[in-house]
Amino acid sequence: MRWNVKYAFMGLACAALLWFVAGPGHGEDARSKKGRAVAEELMEQWTRANPERDWVTEEKKRHKIVPPADNSRLLKGGQADGHAYGKYTKKDLVVWERELEKFVVEGSRIFHDAELLGSSIAVSCDMCHPDGANTHPETYPKFQIQMGRVVLLRDMINWCIEQAVRGEPLEANDPAMRALEAYITAQRKGVQLNYGKH
Repeated sequence: MRWNVKYAFMGLACAALLWFVAGPGHGEDARSKKGRAVAEELMEQWTRANPERDWVTEEKKRHKIVPPADNSRLLKGGQADGHAYGKYTKKDLVVWERELEKFVVEGSRIFHDAELLGSSIAVSCDMCHPDGANTHPETYPKFQIQMGRVVLLRDMINWCIEQAVRGEPLEANDPAMRALEAYITAQRKGVQLNYGKH
């Protein structure tokens, strides 16, 4: 089951409030303490209303998720003070990693769940591709024999959804398609790109 947008927004709002209250340049004066107390109460309410709040942790326990790149080098030299793209902080890196991880983990949930894929025969992607094996996202675009044309990874995902999973194809910008692409690509971390390879 996908997370409820209303509760996700509430959770993000609470997190933003916590960040604002505890962020750089804010001391622990009476106003900050009051703000922190309000944010913590809102987060507690949200947590009670969302028993699946730890879905990322649970999914990571069930399925192998390859971690994203370590971007800590951005805090030194190259893209630190004075760089054209701005000054990054540890907080930036944490936000990027957590958001990326949630995106990839959502792809894992869909990949491993026939119902989320819309399968009419209870088949999920992992039945042919355990933990994203044998998907080779690094070889796309390439001429795909089954389709008789050059395709992108998303075209192959849709072919599998229609042919093997027996579900409806996803639109290119459907959040489920984007999450599936993210998961499949993440599982091949470190593999050299080699488009067109068979």
